[in-house]
Amino acid sequence: MVGTLAIIIGLSTLVFAAILSLFGLLDIITLGVLIVSWNIIQWLISPYIIDALYRTKEIPESENPKLHKMLEELSQKSRIKKPKLMLAQIPIPNAFAYGSPIAGNRVAVTSGLLKTLSMNEVEAVIGHELGHLKHRDVQLMMFVSLLPALLYYIGYSLIISSILNRRREGSGGAAIIGVGLTLFSWILNLFILYLSRIREYYADRHSASICENGAQKLAVGLAKIVHATRSMGERRKEIQNLNAFKALFITDPDRAETDSANIAMAAAAVSGDQRLVQEIVTQRITFADKLIELFSTHPNIVKRLRALQELG
Repeated sequence: MVGTLAIIIGLSTLVFAAILSLFGLLDIITLGVLIVSWNIIQWLISPYIIDALYRTKEIPESENPKLHKMLEELSQKSRIKKPKLMLAQIPIPNAFAYGSPIAGNRVAVTSGLLKTLSMNEVEAVIGHELGHLKHRDVQLMMFVSLLPALLYYIGYSLIISSILNRRREGSGGAAIIGVGLTLFSWILNLFILYLSRIREYYADRHSASICENGAQKLAVGLAKIVHATRSMGERRKEIQNLNAFKALFITDPDRAETDSANIAMAAAAVSGDQRLVQEIVTQRITFADKLIELFSTHPNIVKRLRALQELG
């Protein structure tokens, strides 16, 4: 879940910063204060934005009492208050945790997840999402993402300002500083991506600790999610128009093609969910896999399943 806040508000903040820069009415400190304030406001209302984009609605307890009971029991084991249970009307099998102080915590499952996984596997997936809430990953990633976001927008502001005022003395130096800040923000983002992947491992570990045979169930669930996402083809590509929120998901939809290549090789040789997972963890991780993971919010599927196997 790298920078949930930054991912949700990135584009709008960029437009906001660009408008302020073009007017040239604000100094850098004021610009920074306004950008941080803008980000915090959007974080507070982000659950409502997510609900609108993913067409999520709260699931009444009378509609799915078994799922509610499961969430209640897992929340008690996690020692956190039961979050609202939401359903996202998208066919991609996935789940995500989100929330804010004014909206409260929420766990959403997609309609595709309920159709793809067994209830035991859904339980492990929900356990993972509760891990994010228990560890306060939304708040943590919001905090660490503010600095690179702020540096990027200040750098962008300096570059725009120097272009508009290129005849003024010192405009060239401002442009160099702006480029430097922008590059530094990208470097920081690589570290934040690494932190995001670490938080996914922690959430996996939490699921394994509160669900019976949780590591085994989650490993099978993750393999099935990645395989089903890839098989959706054109429908998946259409839905990926909303991929600005992919850091919320339990798996990264952008990685479906890459991760599923390992699953496809294993699936050709074995049958059965457990044997499929066993085959996946024996796959070799290439240099290309490591490079792709470097820029990903989620761990490589082979490494992730290996870690779950060790827990099991």
